[in-house]
Amino acid sequence: MSPRASLILAATAFLAAGTAHAQTPDVVVSIKPIHSLVASIMAGVGEPKLIVEGAASPHTYNMKPSNASALQKANVVFWMGEGMEHFLEKPLETLGSKATIVALEEAPGVEKLPQREGGPFEPHDDGDEAEAAHDHDSADAHDAKHAHDDGEFDMHSWLDPRNAKAMAAEIETVLAKADPEHAATYRTNRETLDARIDALDLAIAATLAPIKDRPFIVFHDAYQYFENRYGVTVAGSITVSPETAPGAQRLKEIHAKIEKLGATCVFAEPQFEPKLVNVVLEGTTAKSGTLDPEAGTLTAGPDLYFQLMNGIAQSLASCLSQQG
Repeated sequence: MSPRASLILAATAFLAAGTAHAQTPDVVVSIKPIHSLVASIMAGVGEPKLIVEGAASPHTYNMKPSNASALQKANVVFWMGEGMEHFLEKPLETLGSKATIVALEEAPGVEKLPQREGGPFEPHDDGDEAEAAHDHDSADAHDAKHAHDDGEFDMHSWLDPRNAKAMAAEIETVLAKADPEHAATYRTNRETLDARIDALDLAIAATLAPIKDRPFIVFHDAYQYFENRYGVTVAGSITVSPETAPGAQRLKEIHAKIEKLGATCVFAEPQFEPKLVNVVLEGTTAKSGTLDPEAGTLTAGPDLYFQLMNGIAQSLASCLSQQG
């Protein structure tokens, strides 16, 4: 082959590679749990950008210039929806107006559970006591509910692996449409992810089986999907919303709930003030632990979802297996 022919061939290959790269969609994801699912499905093709990084919480997040830049360039944006990432509503209307925007709470097959009102979770109480608990804190519950979620559904649906699989299917569909050239890779990756999630689901069920009937208290009501899937006994939350500090009456009711039910553990969250947990623990035999439903302490990437779910299961099992 002549030097000229070789040069033309090399130039053609370079241009083809550049064209293939340009066709890979620029993908932005709001929060770590769903970023992990997207990253798994994009493995070998590209890496999605994450907005809420590090230990930040979507409940209290403020947009950065780098986030705005990423949204302006995005071809596809995945988020949970208005009820979770309030800070993204207006930016998505303007900065992300040219992108395909996908709210994964609306993915086909995702089961949505209604929001629960009231830290003591009235359904666990009986008769007059439940009504009294509700009356004592109705104003706080109303304000906190609207601070946490303007919609009617709990937004932490990734904490049920079945929902994670439904989201993964939607992610694959959207990416394959945006990038048909890599559709086969997206499908293979999604099938691998599904198998991993199925194995995770079985392992968590086995881990929690010995302690699932032992009641515990959480910092905020983020675990309804996990509770629904695995049958664990969440007896109440210290606050309905991380943005709204609980009143003295709510803390008193949670303290009474611990005493009445013999709750073994009260779980804090790493992003929020631990003092409230210490207040409700005072004078009880309950122990403290930490749960991280939004993966604030974990490193973003394809394995994060599995670390997140296993971490919750292991923390529950470790604390609840200890007898007071």
